Amino acid sequence: MSAPTLTKIAAACAMLMVLASCANTIRGMGRDTANAVNATESAGHSVKRAVVN
Repeated sequence: MSAPTLTKIAAACAMLMVLASCANTIRGMGRDTANAVNATESAGHSVKRAVVN
């Protein structure tokens, strides 16, 4: 294979890795956000129970 062909293949592989990393990061951020919302709701319920009792 010639150098330009290998360069194109390497660039395509690098782009695939970057896109896969972005997808994992976005999914991870979504999970972290959901966990933060759940923790906040739980804390709110705990405070509500403490005030009512």
